[in-house]
Amino acid sequence: MRLARVAHADGVSFVALEPDPSAPRDKVLAIEIDQHPFGEPTYTGRKWPMADVRLLAPILPSKVLCVGKNYAEHAEEMGSAAPETPLIFMKPSTSVTGPSNPVKLPANSERVDFEGELAAVIGQPCKDVPEARGTEVLLGYTVANDVTARDQQKADGQWTRAKGYDTFCPLGPWIDTELDPADLSIRTELDGEVKQDSRTSLLIHDVGALVSWVSRIMTLLPGDVVLTGTPAGVGPMQPGQKVSVSIDGLGTLTNPIQQG
Repeated sequence: MRLARVAHADGVSFVALEPDPSAPRDKVLAIEIDQHPFGEPTYTGRKWPMADVRLLAPILPSKVLCVGKNYAEHAEEMGSAAPETPLIFMKPSTSVTGPSNPVKLPANSERVDFEGELAAVIGQPCKDVPEARGTEVLLGYTVANDVTARDQQKADGQWTRAKGYDTFCPLGPWIDTELDPADLSIRTELDGEVKQDSRTSLLIHDVGALVSWVSRIMTLLPGDVVLTGTPAGVGPMQPGQKVSVSIDGLGTLTNPIQQG
């Protein structure tokens, strides 16, 4: 199932997209889900053609948990070895933005980078999840861009400021509840030029291991998001450019870049 969050003439709703949203927009229906998308969904009976709605960030998490240096080649390009255990940090919920919304570059940063990533969305409250069951607590998967003020990350020595600006966590375009994340193509393009091109099979710590690791530290709530790390090829963005992150089975998340 493909789940989305959309704006329509009467407000904002969670919806199921049928059939496959890669079909022409006038052939896809956004079918309204009652209240929230967790558990077995119930429907209100309202529906809209995709052409009549606007995609928003598919979820509004209470927290975004991120994993650094989870591809060996990215750790190398950042000048360090890959850590033996997951290196985690957080982005605030206010950093989340949706497809087509602008990423706004802060005036006090001289370099802001894209980082295309696979994102896992938590589907139920959980704590101390065994690694073998890490994917069982998920609602599904979506695409993310872990936008980073690289100069501030290096200057501060910790990453909250560099990762935490408003619009620094684009998510979307939807959540796929049936995706197998084991070996997916992940690609980032800047103005159509390929910058990152890798596969999720190269993750050092896979999705189940990451969810388990984080859940041993803190309780995870429905809608929380775990970003699984970015492959090699990160680089800067400039106002007027567009960045697109594509993952097999999940579609493409595109955001224009603006000066904040």
